[in-house]
Amino acid sequence: MLIGEVARRCGVSTRMLRHYESLGLVRPTGRTVGGYREYSAADIRRIFHVEGLRSLGMSLRQIGRALEDPAFTPATLVGDLVRRTEDRLQRERELLERLRAIDASAPSGWPDVLRVVELLRGLGSPSPARRQQAVLARTEEVPVPVDPLARAILDEADPNVAGALRWALARAGGDAVASVAPGLRSDDAEVRRRAVRAIAELPGAEADAVLAEALGDSDPAVRRLAALASGQRGAIAAVPVLTGMVVEGTNDVEAAEVLGTLSRDDGHADGIAGELADALAAHPADTAVRIRVAQALAELPGRAARDVLRNLGRDEDRAVALVASALVEALEARPGG
Repeated sequence: MLIGEVARRCGVSTRMLRHYESLGLVRPTGRTVGGYREYSAADIRRIFHVEGLRSLGMSLRQIGRALEDPAFTPATLVGDLVRRTEDRLQRERELLERLRAIDASAPSGWPDVLRVVELLRGLGSPSPARRQQAVLARTEEVPVPVDPLARAILDEADPNVAGALRWALARAGGDAVASVAPGLRSDDAEVRRRAVRAIAELPGAEADAVLAEALGDSDPAVRRLAALASGQRGAIAAVPVLTGMVVEGTNDVEAAEVLGTLSRDDGHADGIAGELADALAAHPADTAVRIRVAQALAELPGRAARDVLRNLGRDEDRAVALVASALVEALEARPGG
């Protein structure tokens, strides 16, 4: 079969077939009387072998070695090709994300594009100071894309940089909650904590709903962060977690203050006082728990909380009784107490 027919049947240009011949990859078996290249069926099979290995990303040199060396084993080379392909795909994904971020910023000219590129490069810096500077320096000059900020927040371990990123996200507008919320599905509890901290600083009913869902997270720290944020936003569903924080002594002062805030809403005070009274009943011999609960009760307005405190003033545990009595005395000494 002559070279033109081979090219048509194999889908390889005649120029490439001549290149294969020059490299010794595929040499035509014979020549016609007129000196034209003539390919045998074996030659054509070899062409298909070369093209098949090229489709895997192998170089022509690697293909030549693979076809000529009977002892050649593909495992190492294929593994290397897998790693190189993964690296290339990662670079392509990063480029796609960068392009989407630029598109989302709706640039009015190339200076805007370059500012967003500079921001994205800064966010990828290994230096915390550089990352913080990047996000704080650009918020006034050009709208900061939400998605890169959200990804940076979920990845950021430095507390100062994380604070700057949350501040920028809250100012960026757009669908910030939806961009950060996927972090709550991460297997990494620390990523979920970062997501809750960010959403806690965002307004709106969507943020309220995401925080309420986080109250049931498997990680205690995520639940506590969500409870403090939800409680400050008026969510009564946070009360059980907040009460548990008082009992455990983890951020109990902040939890007690949020319980006090929630109790100022009509109809909640008696229920929250009842939750704390139940906690007292569940820990009859734990002095530290009972004192923390007494201090939390002092944050609550209303008669129910005050009655529980007065009863604690007669507690069998003298330390608890003294603390409760002192709290009642202090409350009643206040104007209007």
